[in-house]
Formats: sequence, C-alpha cells, structure tokens
Amino acid sequence: MELRHLRYFVTIAEEQNLTRAAERLHIAQPPLSVQLRKLESELGVALVQRNARGIQLTEAGRLLLEEARRILHDVEQAERMTREAGSGLVGRLALGFIPSASPLVLPPILRQFKAEYPDVSLHLQEMRPDEIVERLHDRRVDAGFFYLPFDDPSLRMRCVAEDSLVLALPATHPLANRSEVPLSAVADEPFILPARHGNMPGLYAIVTEECERAGFTPRAVQRDVWLMQTIIGLVAGGIGIAVVPASAQQLPRAGATFLPLTDVTAKAQTAMAWRHGTESPVLRSFLDIAAQNATA
Repeated sequence: MELRHLRYFVTIAEEQNLTRAAERLHIAQPPLSVQLRKLESELGVALVQRNARGIQLTEAGRLLLEEARRILHDVEQAERMTREAGSGLVGRLALGFIPSASPLVLPPILRQFKAEYPDVSLHLQEMRPDEIVERLHDRRVDAGFFYLPFDDPSLRMRCVAEDSLVLALPATHPLANRSEVPLSAVADEPFILPARHGNMPGLYAIVTEECERAGFTPRAVQRDVWLMQTIIGLVAGGIGIAVVPASAQQLPRAGATFLPLTDVTAKAQTAMAWRHGTESPVLRSFLDIAAQNATA
C-alpha cells in the first residue's frame, strides 16, 4: 500500500463517484478504477459497493477512510514540520549568557526572535563565561554571550554590543556631585574589580588596562566579583569604587552614583559565540536576528 493509493481512495470516498474523483485527481477514470481494485485485492476486502447513483463505502471502506485521513494528516504534519525545521521555523535553541548581558543585549534579540519564530523552544541559562565556552565545546549550548577579549579558534565570534565605561561611586563620595571625572583622579581609591575567568580576561582586562593607561595600577580591596549587581552593591555599601559598563546604571543603585570618564575611550564589548560548522537552520535564524539588533 502506498500513500497515493490512500489519497486515491479518500478522493473516491469523498466524491462517491469515480468520474468526479478522476477529474479531481487529474487522471483518467480507467487507471483509477484499476488502482481501487488493486487496493481491494491487497487488503482482501471490498471497500466500495457500486450502485446506480455511484459508489457507497462498505463497513471496511468506512474504517479505511477514517484511518487513511489520519495517516495522510500525520504525513502532511511530518512534511510541514520537516520543512519548517529545515528553514529554522521550529526547533530548540540553548543559549548561555553572562548576567550583565541580559539588560543590554538580550531583550531586543529575544523579543524579535520570539515574534518571528514562536515555535522555536528557547532554553536560556545564566553562567560564567568559562562555563559558556565549556558548554559550547561539549554541545550543551548552541550560542553564548560574554565579554571580549577572548580567542578560541574552534569558535566563531561576533561583537553584538559596545558599552561605554563609567565610574561607579558611593553616593557619599566627595566626587559624587561632579558631572564627569578622569579615571586618573581616582588612582588612589580602593577598587572593586570584576573576575577574570581562566583564560577569559573579559571585563577585568578592559578595566585594568584602562587604569594602566591612566598611569596607575588599581588597588583592589575586592577582586573576582563576577556579578554586576554585586559590584554595584559593594560600591553602594562604601567598600570601594568600580569601573563598570554604562548599562549597569539600569540596575537598582540606591547608594551608588555613576559618572562619565573623560579619559577612557575603551568600550566593553559583548560577543556572541558559536561553534564552527554547526549553524543549524534555527541557529542561523537566531544569528540573523542578533546581527540585525547588533549595536556594535
């Protein structure tokens, strides 16, 4: 039994007339009658009864009609889902991201992606940048977002956002009422430094290099703090000052204030990374939308 036999039979049953069924199928009536007889012979039962008004289904024919419609519907569904999977319309996508990427980078990308690809299942998880790279390598995530600089020949990377750096100060700090400040003005201040994760210098490298360029080495009173919320909280608590991406101003900041830095031109760059040669249709769709929303 072939799918075409089922389609022929369903059309015959719906038209209740071989001539009309043949016209609807765009084939001649004699071959259609031959195919019906072959189907009945294969199944060993009569599927139709012929009368003056046309044909009428037997009990076996009514049962086959119900099952044939279900089978053809399932086949059409499978064909549709396969085509949609091949075009990136359905599927599953696992994303890893550092927490500080969520307020600036992810919202516009996710909004557009969900609007255009509502049948793709997104699985998002906050994690450290070194965890993102590890899970990219072992295929537990499809793409990840973290700060540059970072180099890995097995990964493709695209900068999707650039964020200016600002100085975070306790609200009671003597410089807090200034409109802007050079980084060199806080050379003697205690610093809260972001974490460096293994071979991923990320934001730590950007901050320390800008301090060196301003003529000093930051005196760290708290280092290896990787959550931006924690850094701002420590600043608000008067533990020290910090150089942070400007997007950190969107976080709750009672007790902290932010000033532009007049002598810093470097930016915190957020990259999207994925494995070489693994661009599934779903991932390609996501990469396209991420590129459309890139601000770098």
